[in-house]
Amino acid sequence: MNIMVVGVGGQGTLLTSRIIGKTALAGGYDIKLSEVHGMAQRGGSVVTFVRFGDKVFEPVCEEGTVDVLIAFERLEALRYAHFLKKDGVMIVNDTRIDPMTVVIGAAQYPENILQGLEKSHKLYTINGGEVAKALGNSKVLNTVVLGLAAKHIGFEKEEWIRVLQSTVPQKTVEINTKAFEEGYNL
Repeated sequence: MNIMVVGVGGQGTLLTSRIIGKTALAGGYDIKLSEVHGMAQRGGSVVTFVRFGDKVFEPVCEEGTVDVLIAFERLEALRYAHFLKKDGVMIVNDTRIDPMTVVIGAAQYPENILQGLEKSHKLYTINGGEVAKALGNSKVLNTVVLGLAAKHIGFEKEEWIRVLQSTVPQKTVEINTKAFEEGYNL
């Protein structure tokens, strides 16, 4: 299985990929993980690949081979949609974060991104930020989105939660567990 997680620096892209990888490893699979940080600390794109199967030889997915694309921001979903295979699934957090080119007026943020993606992809949208805020911690939006995505990746819910709880910082276990369950139940 090929999974791609994309977002903007600070959205939890790397943590999400590690949870997916550890869950697949716990499931008995060979895994490979690749991270591309870019300008992550300045709000730039962050891209990770998680591949798992009986034997995986390389960590990076080629265009058109991704089974599940998880995007924490709409424009990031649009940028990397070409990696999704024809019958792949796209999980998109419905939020907008303007890149620096938009902030300084050198470019415009595209309109109707989700409507365009929906025409050519199997798309599930979620407002992870709203769910996370309702839970009392906006930083767990990635875990909300992962909860929804987990249903399309496989593995038992209990295994996801066990790995999540052993991966996130101890003081955030309870809120991350609630966030995952909220996303999973959507």
